[in-house]
Order: sequence, then C-alpha cells, then structure tokens
Amino acid sequence: MNIRDVMTSNPRTVAPGDSLQAAARIMRDEDTGVVPIVENGKVVGLITDRDIVIRSVADGGASSKAVREIASGNVVSVSPDTSTKEAERLMGEHQIRRLPVVENDRLVGIVSLGDIAVKEGRDGRTGETLENISEGVKKH
Repeated sequence: MNIRDVMTSNPRTVAPGDSLQAAARIMRDEDTGVVPIVENGKVVGLITDRDIVIRSVADGGASSKAVREIASGNVVSVSPDTSTKEAERLMGEHQIRRLPVVENDRLVGIVSLGDIAVKEGRDGRTGETLENISEGVKKH
C-alpha cells in the first residue's frame, strides 16, 4: 500500500511566525497532534502538541513565542508514492510518529503511524515501528 492511500490530504498549516496559540487552535479544531509549518509552499518544520508543552509551557513562555522558536525543524518527509513499509522504516529510524507528504516540493498531506495501522490493519509491523520509535524514550 502507498502513502497516498492512508494519508490525510491537505492538512491545515501555520507559517513560521504564527503564534503557538494559532497552532494549538488548529490542533484542537482538527483533533491532531501535529501541524506542518509551511513557508512559500514548502514544509520547513513541524510543531507538535508535545513541542508546545515541553519546550514552551513548561518554561512559562507559551504566550510569547512563535512556532519557529520551538518547532521541530529537522523534517523527514515522504512522497505519496512511498510504500507504507518504507514510511514505517523511516519513522522507526528517526523515532517519529508522523511524516509530511510532499510532492513537487509542496505539502500534499500528512501520515501518522496510527493512519497506517488503522487503514492497513497490520498491528505486528506497526507495533515493531512503535517499539523502534520508543527506544529513545526507554533509554532516558
């Protein structure tokens, strides 16, 4: 199965200078834990609910920061034609649960480990991927 078969198309995004509150509102309204950061049509980062809590709220600075200040900037992405197996391999290798889906340098979707698990119904492989993602957590 390919990513285009399981991804969420056209996710809502924020710009690098948008507020954390704007990102959090999108997360609430869309019931998601991640919002892509897009500049001139290109993905330049991701902001997660965990980023907001750990890197901002915990430090008491939630109201004064832009998403660019706390977002994950090291973006690993896939194309819509990438296999779900390859996407899971990348998630495990980079210890991430979500990947932006990019085509012709433009964001076209987002895929999560949960999307793959639910739509493919392969608990064994996604369980292994989740274990690989969580390895870093176990070491701390």
